[in-house]
Amino acid sequence: MFGASKKDDEVWEMASSKLSAAVVGILFVVVVAMGVRAMFPGGDVFGQARKVPLPAPVVDEQAGALTAGHSETAVFAGGCFWGVQTVFERVKGVTATTAGYAGGTKETANYGAVSSETTGHAESVKVLFDPARISYGTLLRIFFSVVHDPTQLNRQGPDVGTSYRSAIFFTSPEQERIAQAYIAQLDAAKAFPKKIVTEVTPLKAFYDGEDYHQDYAEKNPDNPYIQVCDIPKVAALEAQFPELFQEYKRK
Repeated sequence: MFGASKKDDEVWEMASSKLSAAVVGILFVVVVAMGVRAMFPGGDVFGQARKVPLPAPVVDEQAGALTAGHSETAVFAGGCFWGVQTVFERVKGVTATTAGYAGGTKETANYGAVSSETTGHAESVKVLFDPARISYGTLLRIFFSVVHDPTQLNRQGPDVGTSYRSAIFFTSPEQERIAQAYIAQLDAAKAFPKKIVTEVTPLKAFYDGEDYHQDYAEKNPDNPYIQVCDIPKVAALEAQFPELFQEYKRK
């Protein structure tokens, strides 16, 4: 600027840079939001429009299993693992979560390879839970109610590809039985406008994701993607399952 010092010019350039970044961020939020809304013409974006949760599973774990006092493992895939993880780590009875990959081999279990959509992996979340506090069927109810749209084939919101597919990787025959029965129950009740496309497949192996992916939504709450795609899921969890909701506990 005319008559301005070098220091003034540096301050102006810094301010301009920050303003440009803010504008880009706002535009990104708008574009992503429009894209997500376009993919859910009924307005039910990740369960936000639903006022009450889906019905509870008719078939669930036996009462004896709920008092066994041991930890169980569930693995879910429902789009980007950031959002799946941030929901389940706010559920009472869940003791730990890990973002990672399932469905492919150890050699390709890394973000770069998985993003090529050629590995067979799905971005997944391993959920450790206490069956004395929460049942596997209840986790499924949350998964279908607020985590994702199970009628989207090989995509979720703005993310497209087989790595974003809807899948349940069961760790026992009992989990398979419960998952299959619940999907049949929801389809029979026409809980969604389209048929559920969620895969139910055995878990062969789960591979932990990179460190920077763990708790990503918690560490980056101002990220435009997190604000548009994941924060609404947390709000839906609290609204539909208040008795199961707990605030995130920083690790």
